[in-house]
Amino acid sequence: MNVVLISTYELGHQPFGLSSPTAWLVREGHNVVGMDLDVGPLQEAAVKSADLVAFYLPMHTATRLAMPVIEHVKQVNPRARLVCYGLYAPLNADRLRGLGIETVIGGEFEAALVQLANGEEISTGNIDRLTFITPDRRGLPGLESYSHLRQNGTKTTAGYTEASRGCKHLCRHCPVVPVYEGQFRVVQREVVLEDIRQQVAAGARHITFGDPDFFNGPTHAMRIVEAFHIEFPEITYDATIKIEHLKQHRELLPALKETGCLFVTSAVESIDDSVLTVLDKGHTRQDFYQVASSLRDIGLALQPTFIAFMPWTTIEGYGALLRVLADLELVENTAPVQLALRLLITQKSRLLDLPDIQAVIGPFDQKALVYPWKHADPDVDTLANLVFQLVSRRQAENRTRSEVFGEIWELVLRTPARTLRTQPPALHPDGFPHMDEPWYCCAEPAPQV
Repeated sequence: MNVVLISTYELGHQPFGLSSPTAWLVREGHNVVGMDLDVGPLQEAAVKSADLVAFYLPMHTATRLAMPVIEHVKQVNPRARLVCYGLYAPLNADRLRGLGIETVIGGEFEAALVQLANGEEISTGNIDRLTFITPDRRGLPGLESYSHLRQNGTKTTAGYTEASRGCKHLCRHCPVVPVYEGQFRVVQREVVLEDIRQQVAAGARHITFGDPDFFNGPTHAMRIVEAFHIEFPEITYDATIKIEHLKQHRELLPALKETGCLFVTSAVESIDDSVLTVLDKGHTRQDFYQVASSLRDIGLALQPTFIAFMPWTTIEGYGALLRVLADLELVENTAPVQLALRLLITQKSRLLDLPDIQAVIGPFDQKALVYPWKHADPDVDTLANLVFQLVSRRQAENRTRSEVFGEIWELVLRTPARTLRTQPPALHPDGFPHMDEPWYCCAEPAPQV
């Protein structure tokens, strides 16, 4: 069977969600063409000859970008069977079926895609444990086309892999939760290591582990990075780990540093304990402070992420967030987009259980794929809009994080609440290592005002 796999966006990474199922399908004798539309065009000749076209939807942005492509593919090849797979496929199943998608598959998708290609019946709702095989990345654009590591003015080719999927936790706003419901699945260690080997051979000198939480299985994670470091002592990496896990497993933090970890991304989301409780984040403001201090002490950088604007945000609270980032010396560690993001409320989100959310949302927007909401205080929405516009402009101008932070501070100084009474502190770039594609999840990149 001729199979086309399409990705529209995966945060600037060479998509694991294309390369992994490609390996499974090729093993079964199918002809597979993978297309990453984030870095290349739609190959219409391949689409015309396809029997099965499957769209990979790992996040909200990818899903929105995929919708017009689905419509176009239907016109180019009306006989092809259309499938969507990945975290955001089941969240938007009704809308996708309305576009002509026949089958929707969730998180553990490789075996189901093979069954479809083989003409077999599948169960689309399960997350059975899979025995993975090494991803097949041969048909994708080279790593130089993707996000790079930036540090001290240098640009380093980076790869991307996943050591696990799903999550043991039930954070209320997270898109992983409706699909995995507190479960996580490991990718076998040798498969992860072999995937790293092939990317190093292709030029990678840094690896991003894209697990929702690298410490859902800390023993599994540490065995991988220890073996990785022995084999490639000169190659660095980064990972995403909850504040809760960074605190719980603080004895492992020096080993992360010793095995080549440059920075850890952690979804802090808020510094307001009441909001953290509502979101079921599993950590407190003080936990964040302690983790930031622990990582600084061992020389391991923390990259915090936030949902800056939520129905519970106040201008005073937003100003307090800026002050905390300055006091903890995390301004350079924080991508400016993190100070502009707005809470994303999708279908099937646990946020919909909250009366506070029901009170502010409008009808589901079939185009934007969210429940739009407005803040009870119009000044907060105005600030959100101004911050987003500022961040967008300054990103296009390649301004430093410190420069953008200072301008956001000035915006808050001009708000009615005037929550910040002093001028922004003097800040200077310190060479914080980061990927040059901003990281964000569970949030809208633009406010709805």
